[in-house]
Amino acid sequence: MIEKRDFYIDGKWVASEGGRDWQVIDPSTEEPCATITLGTAADADRAVAAAKRALPGWAATPPAERRAVVERILVEYERRKEELAQAVSMEMGAPIDFARTEQAPSLPWHLKNFLRAFDHVEWMKPLGDHAPGAMIRLEPIGVVGLITPWNWPLNQIALKAIPALLAGCTSVLKPSEESPLNAMIFAEMCHDAGVPPGVFNLVNGDGPGVGTRLSEHPDVQMISFTGSTRAGRAISKAAAETLKRVTLELGGKGANLLFADADDKAIARSVKRMMDNSGQSCNAPSRLLVERPVYEATVQRAAELANATKVAPAAQPGNHIGPVVNKRQWDQIQAHIAKGIAEGARLVAGGPGLPEGVNRGFFVRPTVFADVTPGMTIEREEIFGPVLSILPFDTEEEAVAIANDTPYGLTNYVQTGDGARANRLARRLQSGMVEMNGKPRGAGAPFGGVKASGRAREGGHWGIEEFLEAKSISGWSDGV
Repeated sequence: MIEKRDFYIDGKWVASEGGRDWQVIDPSTEEPCATITLGTAADADRAVAAAKRALPGWAATPPAERRAVVERILVEYERRKEELAQAVSMEMGAPIDFARTEQAPSLPWHLKNFLRAFDHVEWMKPLGDHAPGAMIRLEPIGVVGLITPWNWPLNQIALKAIPALLAGCTSVLKPSEESPLNAMIFAEMCHDAGVPPGVFNLVNGDGPGVGTRLSEHPDVQMISFTGSTRAGRAISKAAAETLKRVTLELGGKGANLLFADADDKAIARSVKRMMDNSGQSCNAPSRLLVERPVYEATVQRAAELANATKVAPAAQPGNHIGPVVNKRQWDQIQAHIAKGIAEGARLVAGGPGLPEGVNRGFFVRPTVFADVTPGMTIEREEIFGPVLSILPFDTEEEAVAIANDTPYGLTNYVQTGDGARANRLARRLQSGMVEMNGKPRGAGAPFGGVKASGRAREGGHWGIEEFLEAKSISGWSDGV
């Protein structure tokens, strides 16, 4: 059993002030794998106070020196990447090969993209030739609270902690209590990379405790949160009294529009993307909208692919999906599967209960529903598990109407061989991101949504700008 009860505050690992023990559960075995401490408001206050003390010095540090510190975090990653992958795999159930190739490497991928963008930040620039002596200066917003989820933990830490450091902000990270171990390793990496005391702090805790305290704290100037839409609303309310900036990356219910002229790999690509990470991705293409002429063939092929998707413990090497993160999540997914059956959707793969031959662990059968209609629960609500809903459509207009008829707006997908149609759809789909024909977002492109998916833009120069304020200066004297 791993014991990691301390918090990283002001450059040191310190004990909690009145916190309580929390067991981290290995979802493959349902057994505890680590014990941490859930902190208190007093712990959050200590961390914020340390960040506030460190802010003037870090904000005044030349950009090149801040860059050098972040580069050293990249060196620490190379030294500890296997440890990070093992931690993520154990605590949230990512298969170990997936943790090594996708989960852990998300940190250096984003870090390098941020460094590339950082080199082009204009910290002080003229407003324009029309306004002599008018300047725009970019300054760090201040102390920021970072609240990250369990499903892509290192990915979200990278998208928040790295741009905060580069921008000159100081921060307090509250990782998910479901997957805290990788975050604690990251804190050790920051320490070994020479991040000055108080610049980066970590306090474990739950949402109602540490999360709420950070959101309402008068000395925290910004909250960057990734998680459920429900929690995002609660954080916004808690933060409103202090008028701090709130950036939210929330849930999704992505529509994947597959036309009859899509390439031969479109169905396999769509099913794999849905099942990856056991369906626990906010940008999963969970609604597959299929043009009528290829509908039945697509349903049959999607069912075959889902049935062929292996489910196995996270520690086992190989190409398979692992468990979902905990019993609560498993129960919610099972309830959605039951609801899909009750509301008349056609179950063509998977279904309720554990996979065959499994008697422990929070494993879900890769599930596909066909003949789903707009308005069904499984079509409207984010399931956050390996459950795919397939709907037919007859016209492009109908497909767009179904895709946009959702509270969410994170990522939509298009599969078509018609370039003009693809471009047309990219403009019409209401989402922060549109991925077409299997092309991933470009390095440094912003990640974020609209509507109930939040309004954050994370990654690249957009991600750094989230942590900056623009100051307008008039009467600037050149050459002084």
